[in-house]
Amino acid sequence: MSVDTTSLQEAVVRVARDARASARELSRASTEQKNQALQAMAQHLRASREAILSANAQDVSAAKAEGLSPALIDRLTLTDTRLEEMVASVEAVVALPDPVGEVLKTWRRPNGLEIRKVRVPLGVIGIIYESRPNVTSDCASLCLKSGNAAILRGGAESFRSNQAIGEALRQALRESRLPEAAVSTMPTADRAGVDILLQLDQEIDVIIPRGGEALIRKIIETSRIPVIKHAKGVCHVYVDEAADLAMAQAIAVNAKCQRPATCNAMETLLVHERVAKAFLPTVIKQLQDAQVEVRGCDTTRAIVPTVHAAHEEDWVTEYLDLILSVKVVGSLDEAIEHIARYGSSHSDAIVTRDQAHADRFAREVDSAAVYVNASTRFTDGFQFGLGAEIGISTDRLHARGPMGLEELTTYKYVVIGNGQLRQ
Repeated sequence: MSVDTTSLQEAVVRVARDARASARELSRASTEQKNQALQAMAQHLRASREAILSANAQDVSAAKAEGLSPALIDRLTLTDTRLEEMVASVEAVVALPDPVGEVLKTWRRPNGLEIRKVRVPLGVIGIIYESRPNVTSDCASLCLKSGNAAILRGGAESFRSNQAIGEALRQALRESRLPEAAVSTMPTADRAGVDILLQLDQEIDVIIPRGGEALIRKIIETSRIPVIKHAKGVCHVYVDEAADLAMAQAIAVNAKCQRPATCNAMETLLVHERVAKAFLPTVIKQLQDAQVEVRGCDTTRAIVPTVHAAHEEDWVTEYLDLILSVKVVGSLDEAIEHIARYGSSHSDAIVTRDQAHADRFAREVDSAAVYVNASTRFTDGFQFGLGAEIGISTDRLHARGPMGLEELTTYKYVVIGNGQLRQ
């Protein structure tokens, strides 16, 4: 529904309060009830295929008319295949263990008190994201399984898509006799609604933003609610002097080209100077044949003159597009230092046959996911076996990397006594 300016505050507050009430009810739901609701969600997403794809086509058409970049339009676009992937992500969550109620640790004190550390839901989670409509169903399914109510606010460019997806999910909740406010989509695309939402610290327990650097910064500066940041992905692949160059080329091309608009796509390729002349001409040709614009340091350009010049800002840029920065480095130390200086603590990889180099890279690169001889594109909840993901946290507190069910819980202490009194 659309909301006029005068009723915006009331509408957003109502959504938050309804979510708070539903979170209390959802925390009591059994694993069987939640799984039945998830199965119903998958069924209703399939049954609503035409409505969802029609709404998405309207969003895509409007985005093209507004001149959004091809990368953003790709993230926005739903196809039959992507809709089936959404369904598969929801179904995958059904098979995952329910973390709620898990006893993490039990111990007994000398006075006879038994203390249990038990997983519990976070409560109400506000998720603010851009472009990708699949985030709506991914986040809804994970929040439901972990006993949390979700308030979902996608970008204005995907408003119609998210409303259609949200309605399918709420139909499933009604059918499953769980509170439909457990999955709420914001009733307006007005950005002022986000500002209101971020002040409701009595109703919402945590905010999880997913999007560009500007969105993350604005939310951190505005929110009165704790924020788990899912910041930009300036991801690196380092080709070591001891690398298998055929493997390195395959990994580099996959990390850049398989889906460049994602946060785990490689943005900078680092190459050791001892293998640069043998490696760069062939890998750059394959990248350029795949329509990648390559920007390189002076050494890279001396080896491959068709490469554009890289500037300082390129090393910190998340392109989310078919653009790549390339730098030749003199050592493993220089590669690690470059990542520490310019990276975003997201996903970084080394390609090497030297185990000592691999161990040093894995130990010293302080990123949420560090890879040895594999593409950075695997930083993903589904690929990690977590089912869908709520996002990829680059924070160090509470959660880091792909956030699955366990990362959507906290814990409390349950203390069992038989009349003990503190002296």
